[in-house]
Amino acid sequence: MSGKNSGSNQVNVPEAREAMDRFKMEVANELGVPLKNGYNGDLTSYQNGSVGGYMVKKMIEEQERQMAGK
Repeated sequence: MSGKNSGSNQVNVPEAREAMDRFKMEVANELGVPLKNGYNGDLTSYQNGSVGGYMVKKMIEEQERQMAGK
């Protein structure tokens, strides 16, 4: 792919960017990962991966609850 949307971290719904950023910071805080706005190159790939993985887990759980009508 080429162009401005070639990154894998693109938000499909631009209005959701702020909410996703808040969610990411909330998850990082829960996991004890010192994530900050801006540069985070000092974090390990394990730390960054744990935040992303846990975000996905929580989103799947929420979707399952919605599908179950809870």
